Amino acid sequence: MTKRSLILSLFEIGAVQFGSFTLKSGIQSPFYLDLRRSVSFPEILIAIADAFCEKMKPLQFDYLCGVPYTAIPFAAAVSIRHHVPMVLLRKERKTHGTGRILEGVYQAGQHCLILEDVITSGSSLLKSAEEIREDGLIVEEAIVLVDRCQGGIEALEKKGIHTYPIFTLPEITTVLEEEGKITASLASSMKAFLKEHRVC
Repeated sequence: MTKRSLILSLFEIGAVQFGSFTLKSGIQSPFYLDLRRSVSFPEILIAIADAFCEKMKPLQFDYLCGVPYTAIPFAAAVSIRHHVPMVLLRKERKTHGTGRILEGVYQAGQHCLILEDVITSGSSLLKSAEEIREDGLIVEEAIVLVDRCQGGIEALEKKGIHTYPIFTLPEITTVLEEEGKITASLASSMKAFLKEHRVC
């Protein structure tokens, strides 16, 4: 599946939504991505995994880890489809048993690549990176499916995490407008939002 086809497929399953949404960062957005919906569509999940894998080709790492929760299925799909080892980051540290927050078999000093679904401020990805680092793994790179171009990638760069997007918000908007999936007025509203908040 091409990148353009994947964007259109995500739109068709309702993973790309328009309206008025308050993001985790507090920003009011006319655009929302609900990529959790993709887990109900194996073909789309495979296409997402392949898109991540293509982006991973030049990178060197020992494990990959999806940011809880939405990116965990993406990491699992990549791991199974392309035979890449992964570790599992819990949302919260266990209060019983081993008390671990990071599950899997790994050694301190090995490199971990983080996968994320959407990046806005970068706070969720940074939190995950810090927790993984606390368990002894090295985190220097990440891949995100969609960059909203609102400063997240730049913020992560300052924390020593090079982040590579598969799609950007402007790219998605352009494809949907060209394919007639959004009206001219909605496209205009999106462009105004991008002009106000856009970094890339």
